[in-house]
Amino acid sequence: MTGLLTTAIAAGALTATPANAVIGDSAKADTYGFAAKLDIGKGTRSCSGALVDKQWVLTAASCFAEDPGKSYKVSEGAPKWKTTATVGSSDLTKPAGSVTDVVELVPYQGRDLVMAKLAKPVTGVTPVAIGTGAPQQGEELKVAGLGRTKTEWVPDRLGSSSFTVDAVQDGSLSISPKAPADGAVCKGDTGGPALRETAGRVELVGVNSTSWQGGCLGTDPSETRKVAVDSRVDGLGTWVQKVSYRAVFPKAPWSKATHIASGYFTGGSAGGKRHMDMIVRWTDSEVTLYQGGDDKDPSHPFVAEYQLGKPLKQAPKTNWQYVKEMTGAGFGDGTDGLVVRWVDSEMTQYTHVDAKGFHHEKKLVAPVKNGPWTHARQMTAGRYTANAQRDDLVVVWDDGRVTLHPDLNANGLADKAKKTLVRKNTTTWPYATQIAAGEFTGKKTADLLVRWVDGETTIYPGVDAAGLHGEITVRPRKSPWINATVVTAGAFVANERPNDVLVRWKDSSLGLYPGVDAAGTHGEVKLAG
Repeated sequence: MTGLLTTAIAAGALTATPANAVIGDSAKADTYGFAAKLDIGKGTRSCSGALVDKQWVLTAASCFAEDPGKSYKVSEGAPKWKTTATVGSSDLTKPAGSVTDVVELVPYQGRDLVMAKLAKPVTGVTPVAIGTGAPQQGEELKVAGLGRTKTEWVPDRLGSSSFTVDAVQDGSLSISPKAPADGAVCKGDTGGPALRETAGRVELVGVNSTSWQGGCLGTDPSETRKVAVDSRVDGLGTWVQKVSYRAVFPKAPWSKATHIASGYFTGGSAGGKRHMDMIVRWTDSEVTLYQGGDDKDPSHPFVAEYQLGKPLKQAPKTNWQYVKEMTGAGFGDGTDGLVVRWVDSEMTQYTHVDAKGFHHEKKLVAPVKNGPWTHARQMTAGRYTANAQRDDLVVVWDDGRVTLHPDLNANGLADKAKKTLVRKNTTTWPYATQIAAGEFTGKKTADLLVRWVDGETTIYPGVDAAGLHGEITVRPRKSPWINATVVTAGAFVANERPNDVLVRWKDSSLGLYPGVDAAGTHGEVKLAG
């Protein structure tokens, strides 16, 4: 396999008339509507691909490489050569499908893979799903492409054939035709999809990379080898999501974000693969869940979004217009939920929140006119006691008190469990404008991040039932943080300490500070604005 990867001719690197189908049967109309033909450099090269999002095609990076025979590496950004993609047509002689320019390339480091962004979304075609299970030796895959055949240099139809997985390596798989007389991956098939078909479901598990091209038109007749190598795609669903979504996230109306809460809502966990998610409540009462990614790229920490609560114009009776404060919290069941304080001082616990909405609602405090909870100003949930399974709630009151309410799911907000960390203090804590729980200093319990009205930002390390244990200034008085309007903390870049801090500014921009610790902040990554 190593020899093949380094010596085989790149199947999509043409120097003359472009080629367009995998030797085998012509695919039935619309069977693989997601298949794409790429014309690179106005006929200089031709490749295949697969639509994986309405505006993105997944193909081989070597299609765009300077010298694909030596390296498949390609730079992120606009393609060097003008490239057009035809999607949704298995018969190129008919005026069907969508033809549009490729405007951006995003390679996957370490594999012959690249996401190609289309100038406009494709309509009427369902993108192919990314496979999750690893290919197995002996498994049958269907390989499709628009490259040469035995007899045609420029075929008009998408070709497909059955291949068998011979070997599986990290990042690649070796395949060969199921029947010796059938199939071959030819020039023009590079980037074409290798598909798993099970019970009517089609999944993309590989992308054509290199081949010996035995039997393909233009190949030396003495070459009979038909073994090919594909880049593995299985398990890259989150990366595909992230690339296709990253241009969408900055376009959200961040000036209208009023509340932000972080937590593991969509299946991630501390020490797990996926990082923290974020819930945002907007001025029109809409509520959005942003799903965290699974890599350490601070520029694009979120990969998808889900609407949890509709805006007032769509749902006039929504309760989300009455939110006063909210915070993500863990209640001991492995995933996170939300604690919400409403304008009437009612407190509600949603034990579980996911992409489908809010679950297991529980009233913690009944609404009482002029009741005690009308005097709560700030709150955040974190691991402030020895119980690592359930979070605790820290509350700052308008008279300067700071209280700790341990073990939310066990004790709720019962007064008998409450611990007072700071007694009445009219000179300091009334000036706390935002608080956030986080893991910044490596203590046994969580830290408390406080942004004060004058822009100073402080970390209180290892807060517990005994109180506050010193303080660390991470931003000085009159710092730019005086313009922070919403602050939250979480593991957005990696599931490890120290945590990151996300800030929404007065100018409506959104910034992320990765790895805030006792030494302070270490540069801002602009996410929006």
